[in-house]
Amino acid sequence: PWNLGRMAHAGCILSWCANESGAMTSDGASSESRAELRVVGSSVGREVELLLDRLAAGVGRRAPRVLQVGSRAQLSDRNELNWRALIAKRFGKRARFVGFDLLEGANVDVVGDICSTPRTLKTLLGDDPFDLVVCCHVLEHTRQPARAAANIERVLRPGGLAYVATPWSQAFHAAPDDYWRFSVRGLMLMFARLEIVSSFYSGGDVGLDVAYRVVRDGQPELDPRAGAVEQGLFQLVLDHEDNRAVLARQAPERLAVSRTYLPTLFVNIVGQRRA
Repeated sequence: PWNLGRMAHAGCILSWCANESGAMTSDGASSESRAELRVVGSSVGREVELLLDRLAAGVGRRAPRVLQVGSRAQLSDRNELNWRALIAKRFGKRARFVGFDLLEGANVDVVGDICSTPRTLKTLLGDDPFDLVVCCHVLEHTRQPARAAANIERVLRPGGLAYVATPWSQAFHAAPDDYWRFSVRGLMLMFARLEIVSSFYSGGDVGLDVAYRVVRDGQPELDPRAGAVEQGLFQLVLDHEDNRAVLARQAPERLAVSRTYLPTLFVNIVGQRRA
């Protein structure tokens, strides 16, 4: 077994191989029928730094325009990044940051619905396109996520970046409601106008900043077979005795439904709008 927390903080690389049938091994072998996949330990903080590097390279001397969808600060967001502060620290006062949310509140500049019609969004946000759109932990709460995705693509300038994070495995959480879960492949389907330049898994626990990228030849591996990595690295399968013991130690005691567990897991993509 691998110590994943230690691996992430050390920035280590774990090599896997996928054969033609999609089966995964970790022996590092390669042949014409087996292409090496690498799981790269990182952190969300590091991935955000890389995102801002991409943004800086794209805008050059020009002041970037940044839109955060779902920007309202809440007491429950202890593990959420302060994007306004991150952008100001990196680009200074010249950057234009717009916080967009359904409700008024702290960190909200414009009140509106990302699922609105394009005409409504244009009225709210203006004609100028954005260099970066941040949409973290929002799409699962929208009634029309495909429309939200299309609107995010629409407000980006050609070559602009979108950073989208959504839950793949997480308990129901109404804010104000909870409708969807997304895989990387699902996000790719919705954001068809974006070229995926980075993708990674992350967790949701306060104080545990870890991320894992699945890559081949330094590029994000987006083939469906790469999903087998989830089973090999994140999924837990307990025997019946251990399962009963774990459930009994919880307060209050949990109900037995399965002995197979997937932790709270988020999928993250960085996409660049095609010209």
